[in-house]
Amino acid sequence: MTSSPQPSKQAETVGVSDDPVRLRRALIDRWTKLAKRVGYLSFGVSIVAVFTGLATSFTPLVGELATGGLVIGSILLAPSIVLGYAIKAAEKEDRLNGN
Repeated sequence: MTSSPQPSKQAETVGVSDDPVRLRRALIDRWTKLAKRVGYLSFGVSIVAVFTGLATSFTPLVGELATGGLVIGSILLAPSIVLGYAIKAAEKEDRLNGN
């Protein structure tokens, strides 16, 4: 049993619920936005951990939080930013071509 991608609010407002490519693109867009939020949040946790460590004592837990935030943020942000630009470019091209 396979699940079909659910249209996002953006897809419903544009009226592309019939086009499977645009539905898939809207689903990927939703996931990339979530990955960006979590990635930037991870960077924020890392920054807070470093400044907390500098203000108090730099314990191993603080170092692990800082390192973990940077690693998780980098892993999530790199592909999500690239995919976000790719989706925007594909949507722009579709609009220019009248699709």
